[in-house]
Amino acid sequence: MNCKWCHSQEATKSLEKAYWELPDGSRAVEMTHVPSIHCPSCEMIYIQEDIIDEIEDQMMLIDTNKLPDVFSYHQLMDQPKLLKKNYFKF
Repeated sequence: MNCKWCHSQEATKSLEKAYWELPDGSRAVEMTHVPSIHCPSCEMIYIQEDIIDEIEDQMMLIDTNKLPDVFSYHQLMDQPKLLKKNYFKF
């Protein structure tokens, strides 16, 4: 896999932890097992844009008050949606 930052061919998919601010700004949470890219050449760990968009959309569609302070990516994606789509995304 090609690293977005240093263009090394050694980047691999990994599951990492990430910290996220809820859309209403009320608190930050820790999310575990987030699909990520890790590059051993430059030591960069990053989340691809499509996964970021997926997380951001899900956060807009669920009741974030029901989220604990620490949860996994899959727990977030399994939350019941209150809306069918993110009407705030342009």
